[in-house]
Amino acid sequence: MTHILTTHVGSLPRSADVTTMIFAKERGEAVDAAAFAAVLDVAVDDAVARQVAAGIDLVSDGEMSKISYATYIKDRISGFAGDSPRSPPADLEQFPAFLERQSKGGGTPTYRRPKCVGPIASVDLSTLHDDLARLDRSVARHHPVGAFMNAASPGVIALFQPNEYYATQEQYLEALAEAMRPEYEAIVAAGHILQLDSPDLGLGRHMMYKNRSDAEYLGLAARHVEALNHALRNIPADRVRMHVCWGNYEGPHICDVEMETILPLLMTAKPAGLLFETANPRHQHDWQAFAAHRRAIPDDKILIPGVIDSTTN
Repeated sequence: MTHILTTHVGSLPRSADVTTMIFAKERGEAVDAAAFAAVLDVAVDDAVARQVAAGIDLVSDGEMSKISYATYIKDRISGFAGDSPRSPPADLEQFPAFLERQSKGGGTPTYRRPKCVGPIASVDLSTLHDDLARLDRSVARHHPVGAFMNAASPGVIALFQPNEYYATQEQYLEALAEAMRPEYEAIVAAGHILQLDSPDLGLGRHMMYKNRSDAEYLGLAARHVEALNHALRNIPADRVRMHVCWGNYEGPHICDVEMETILPLLMTAKPAGLLFETANPRHQHDWQAFAAHRRAIPDDKILIPGVIDSTTN
């Protein structure tokens, strides 16, 4: 029997020590660099060990060093500052009592979503190289089949961190693609699979583009894919996978764009791997979209369905 490789989407729970230090740094408090590195060493090694013990073949570092999968970039590329107002997904806006209950639930301390206020460029990848070295050490110790590392796609950065500098959204996406390219290439050069987190292609429909039609959304989302492909121009497709979702929050998800609608666009993205939701009531029928479009799915695409989910209780 052929063994089907197992993996996950990347981010894992942080320990109390890691969380305390990350949010202290976010508040601008002094944090001892050596102590923080030591805490991360332990956290990543524990995360990799647990993944291997659970039977995960392709593991990650759990994104332990990052405050958020999308906003961590403010420490690696220039042009971002301040904070941005929160815009709830369209489905939660339709249930204000539920939205209020969720917002008062706590659980995650507040962190900034900076805006783009200046020219974007890659300025400091030292934390990336620290992350890569930490993952390498844990992989050598625990021997998983392989490893991947997450990075924010140009589109998801634009989704959560609005542009107040570039004349057009296209220019903003182009600048993001060029600034993130060194990070993408460094992850692949280190021998790991690059995972690009791209919920802008699902969640973005009922957040960033919630007041647009599906046709308008597809045209705008196509620019996100173009920027992503441009950033990957020096990387083989089989070294990259892309994670698309509609938001991992507990909620009604009644505004999620259909996989049937976005699948043809997703097939134009360069990454060979596509991770997508299937294990919740809202998307358990999406296999039908793949069946309907199976002739349009390139032979070199690797479909990675999510079979455990966090969006429903």
